[in-house]
Amino acid sequence: MTKYMDYMISNHPIRVFNPMVDSSKMKIKSLTVVNAGHLPARTLQRIDADFKSWAFVMITGGGGFYQVNGGERQAVEAGSWFCLYPGAIFNYGPHKDEYWDEYYFTVEGVRVEEWLENWLTDPGLLKHADIDEAFIHKMELMFMLIDSGVPSNLDRASMMLESFLYELVAQSDKSEAGNRGSQVLKMIDDISHSLHLSQEPEDMAARHHISVSTLRRIIHEYTGFPLNEFLHRLKVAEAKNILLNSELTVKEVGEALGYKDTFYFSRVFKRITGLSPRNYRGRVGQ
Repeated sequence: MTKYMDYMISNHPIRVFNPMVDSSKMKIKSLTVVNAGHLPARTLQRIDADFKSWAFVMITGGGGFYQVNGGERQAVEAGSWFCLYPGAIFNYGPHKDEYWDEYYFTVEGVRVEEWLENWLTDPGLLKHADIDEAFIHKMELMFMLIDSGVPSNLDRASMMLESFLYELVAQSDKSEAGNRGSQVLKMIDDISHSLHLSQEPEDMAARHHISVSTLRRIIHEYTGFPLNEFLHRLKVAEAKNILLNSELTVKEVGEALGYKDTFYFSRVFKRITGLSPRNYRGRVGQ
């Protein structure tokens, strides 16, 4: 049954849906929507909150923050969605004197464990998706099914919610993959244009606001080489260009690329190209 309430959680009347359904008449036992709601212009924050059931919160307007177990405060904006779940402490809500528009669905059932094992990864991370009018219409349709009081409709709402969440995860994964790809291209471009500079992995990581271990992992995932080997290969590629288009000595080329030991530079060059720098210049440059 729908309840329309107007109190401090929001500046506008809110809707809360608590289905009054005989559970014995429901055919789907592994997933049940136990309540849902729409909180327009929410102003209330939750601090040190814990939950007995899983809930999924979609923000369609405004902004604020979301924090799990005292970790990083993640910035919430329109299009953000996040999870609330047992076994963790949450701080979340609009910033002081601000608001957000919130839809939420609370569920129970073993099916959630299957989601976590297969596609609902990192539930403590804020996610983003294009929550447009079509998505809002789907949420409103689920409200209608939940509010009908018909067991089969509550089953339909549960299955519709599963599909809805899966689509949100798919959108979030696609967006994050695109962001990661853009970040990697920027890092590789930065490294490629810094070959003549003396720099340590710590310097590279700091420029991109990540840890050294994250830098090493990303470079290895996207290039197939450890960071040091990737740098050697970039430098050898640049050395080949310099050898063929300048009269610099091998020693000068190596030093220009950060190799203080000419013999070490020559060994690295030969390992990667099969030729020493002098032989490369002599054979290819003819």
